This record gives sequence, C-alpha cells and structure tokens, in this order.
Amino acid sequence: MGKSRIGINGFTLKWIAIITMLIDHIGATLYPQYTCLRIIGRMSFPIFCFLLVEGAVHTGNIRKYEIRLLVFALISEIPFDYAFFGKLTLEHQNVFFTLFIGLVMIDVIQSGKAGNFPFGTFIVAIMIAELLETDYGAGGIMIIACFYFLREQRLLKQVVFAGLNLLYFGVGVQAYAALATIPMLLYNGKQGPKMKYFFYLFYPVHLLILYLIIR
Repeated sequence: MGKSRIGINGFTLKWIAIITMLIDHIGATLYPQYTCLRIIGRMSFPIFCFLLVEGAVHTGNIRKYEIRLLVFALISEIPFDYAFFGKLTLEHQNVFFTLFIGLVMIDVIQSGKAGNFPFGTFIVAIMIAELLETDYGAGGIMIIACFYFLREQRLLKQVVFAGLNLLYFGVGVQAYAALATIPMLLYNGKQGPKMKYFFYLFYPVHLLILYLIIR
C-alpha cells in the first residue's frame, strides 16, 4: 500500500494491539465478569494479523521472521497454558502458532512454491491450525489470508475482514473485532520506531505474571 504522511504508523498500531491484548487477558483471567474488557480486547488479534502481513511483504528475511515466531510460540506455550487453563495441556495452543502458520502460508505463496494453487496452501494452513487447535484456529488463518490477498485494497480488505469475522465467529463478543478496522484504516504505511523483540517477550512474560496473580 502507498505511504501517507498522515495517520498512524506500525509502531503505534503495535502498541494499540499490545494494550488491547493486555486488557483482554486481564478480563479473561482476573475479571471475567466484565465483558467490556473482552470487547476491547477483540481489537488485538486482527491488528497483529494485519501487521504480520505487512511484515511478511516487506521483510528482508522471512525465514528469520518465521523462526522468531516459532521459537516464541514454543516459549509462550507453558505460560499460556497455566494462565488460561491452570495446567499444561495440548487442547489449545497460543496465538503465536496461528501467526506462524499464517506466515508460512504467505511464504509458500510468495515464493511460488504453491504454483497456480495458492488456495490449496490456504486450505492446508487452515487444516493445520484446526488440527493443532491454535488460538482463533481456521478463523485466524482466514483473517490473515484476507489481509494478504487484498493487501493492496485499503478499504475493501477491511470490509471483507469485518464481514468474514461476523460470518465465521457470529454475533457474540468476537464480532467487536470489527472495531480494529478504525486504527488499521488510519495506518499510513510507515514502520515507525522498531520494537522487534518487545512483543515477543511481552507475550509470555505478561501471561506468566497473570498466572502468578491468580494462582
């Protein structure tokens, strides 16, 4: 997408995603009675998907990007399990796995390895996400694919995302993820200050802290 002098950059978008994620997780673990916290938190995942696509398209080394996501997916799994389930479990995997699968899907398509059948790669990614029971599952991969395939269509991809989110997840709390279209539409195409490892570390650390609070 073209860059604009007005709007918000990727750095600001990351902070919006991080803060809303923290609010969401506080609501899920400490104050489940306050639905408003979960509603605010719905904005986080779509923004991370949006930024994942931006990073995949513009990174100079997508392999390193994939390795970072996978390493922190593995690191984060124990804090994730204990924060949300109170024990180690294979029933549900953290969101880094969803983002990793989505990134590999993009990599395969961009590299031409998918040939004339990118849809097949998309289906395989959905199947893997569902098999591993990653956070957001097939719906998460669909959102990533939406932002990737429509990446040059600034408004259309947000409309499709909002509709897809509603159709797949229904009219419950997750429907409020459509609120994320506002900051994403304000994105000016600029990266802003780098914070490469901050989120990667913030994710498992804040989950560990939440677990220690509720134990």
